[in-house]
Amino acid sequence: MALTALAHVSGQQAVEINGVLRNTYIMLGLSIGFAALLSYIGMLLQIGFMNPFIYLVGIFGFSYAVQKTANSVWGLVWSFAFAGFIGIFIAPILNAYMAINPWLIAHAFALTSATLFALSAYTIVRRTDFSWLASFIVVGIFVLLGIFVLSIFVNMTPLAMLISAFAVVIACALILYQTSAIVLGGERNYIIASNTLFVSFYIMFLSILQLLGIFGGDD
Repeated sequence: MALTALAHVSGQQAVEINGVLRNTYIMLGLSIGFAALLSYIGMLLQIGFMNPFIYLVGIFGFSYAVQKTANSVWGLVWSFAFAGFIGIFIAPILNAYMAINPWLIAHAFALTSATLFALSAYTIVRRTDFSWLASFIVVGIFVLLGIFVLSIFVNMTPLAMLISAFAVVIACALILYQTSAIVLGGERNYIIASNTLFVSFYIMFLSILQLLGIFGGDD
């Protein structure tokens, strides 16, 4: 009877994990699609570059709102608001790359999507515990934020390739960590999970785009 009860609990846990995975990636796809739509609209309207301080306030503000409301329908609302904010922010960046080579954007999106899929699939199949990456990710994100703030006052262009490569590493680590947390039962909220993966996708996409631009002759 004890073995039967244990099997029942394990079965329930597997169903719950599969449900979180399914909802997470559905939500992630919708968030990416909504961000792309807002980016396209922003590009058509020729929206200019966002003030960096408004960007920082928006990033922290929307992230906080998503975390605080993740257990209610408002979590969905704030998640889409956050995705839309990111979409508007990158619109002028995409316009700049469109003027250089439109294929750079398509290649960056394809590479980012393939990387996300590969890392997620590996973690789901192997069920590897990547919780040990937590400290590295926290430090890495604060380093990236520090570099962003510093770039407002100092020209960081000579270090652009190194910064972008480091950002890709952080994004990959975040994907592994978050997917692992879902698969191993540490994350039960698909709104928080999808928002984390969306941030990973956003960081990696912009970083790969910049790397492709650098190697493609973008100054």
